[in-house]
Amino acid sequence: MDQQRDPHNTNETFHDEASRAHDAPVRIDTEARLGRGPILVVGTVLLLVVVLVFAGIHSRASAENKLRHDTAEAAVDPVFVTSPSGGAKAQEIRLPANTQAFIDTPIFSRTNGYLLKWYADIGTSVRKGQLLAVIQTPEVDQQVAQAKADVATAQSNEQIAEITANRWKTLLAKNAVSKQETDQALSDLTSRQSSLNSAKANLSRLEQLQDFERIYAPFDGVVTARNVDIGSLVQAGDSNTPHSELFHMSAVGTLRLFVPVPEVYAGAVHNGAKVAVTSDAFPNERFEGTVVRNANSIDASSRTLNVEVDLPNSTHKMLPGQYAFVHIPIPSGASSMTLPSNTLLFRAEGLQVAVVQGDRVHLTPVAVGHDYGATVEITAGLQPMDKVVLNPSDSLAEGAHVHVEQGKDQ
Repeated sequence: MDQQRDPHNTNETFHDEASRAHDAPVRIDTEARLGRGPILVVGTVLLLVVVLVFAGIHSRASAENKLRHDTAEAAVDPVFVTSPSGGAKAQEIRLPANTQAFIDTPIFSRTNGYLLKWYADIGTSVRKGQLLAVIQTPEVDQQVAQAKADVATAQSNEQIAEITANRWKTLLAKNAVSKQETDQALSDLTSRQSSLNSAKANLSRLEQLQDFERIYAPFDGVVTARNVDIGSLVQAGDSNTPHSELFHMSAVGTLRLFVPVPEVYAGAVHNGAKVAVTSDAFPNERFEGTVVRNANSIDASSRTLNVEVDLPNSTHKMLPGQYAFVHIPIPSGASSMTLPSNTLLFRAEGLQVAVVQGDRVHLTPVAVGHDYGATVEITAGLQPMDKVVLNPSDSLAEGAHVHVEQGKDQ
């Protein structure tokens, strides 16, 4: 029973020992050395801090370098370039032409009468001298008969006057009549001869009018109009007399094409040159004509040179009055080159192109010749080896830094 401890006494003993331990002074041995474990821990922590700081600084520096590089790359414009092709192609200008028959003639009557018969209608091909129509002229026929009678009368008077004059000359040689009477007989003979000549001239005139009763084709061609019919009253007239034209004829074996050539291209026109002729009526065909003459003068009102082109038309495929186009070749300059149209810059200084020299842009002024649509002729300002920027931006400036992309060089 004595060996059993009182729980209360045990607790009191514990508290007493704790109180004595708390009240005891703490002593630090300054001479004692730390172990290696804490040093390694501290070194490791410091190393980790240094590594983390270095990694952060390096990451930030790399990000800044990348941003700087990306910014620089973004500031460099990527461009595609092309080189001018040597020798611009010859241009061909297409000009509208007024198509006419080589000969275009209205046919009128030179005598009055009634149309007895016609022998050629519109569209008929006729030969020179072929009979077209006959006109009945009773008045002219009667005048011819009267003129023949006048000629016969004048011949009779001339014969009797000649006989009388011869007799008076014989008698004068025998001094049977006076010289005055002989001179009168000779003068009467001369007068009768003049009357006979006048009557013959009048007969010839009326016979020519009678010949006009028959209308003949003046040349090989086609009848393009017939304005009279059998029984129509025909009156002698000309182009100033209304409703007097009997027929209209055209020589269509060769056509004349009159082309107004703009003044700027007048120097390219040469007589004897061969040119192509086309028509919308025959879209897939080209005909060959010849420049035969030009006006050698610029029309002050239109500033054009009137040029005549003759077109053989033996098949009569092309028609007078047909809308046609004449293709006149315009040779290119010997030193000219060709560039795409999308390389040009329209600036206040004039036309320019952007030429890449190294990695910089140099804006070069150029002289443009002919415009071919998708391409233009460059006559001055470029060399064949120049690299010209395609589709340059309007903001592209002199000396701009660019990067030439591959794959679009034309």
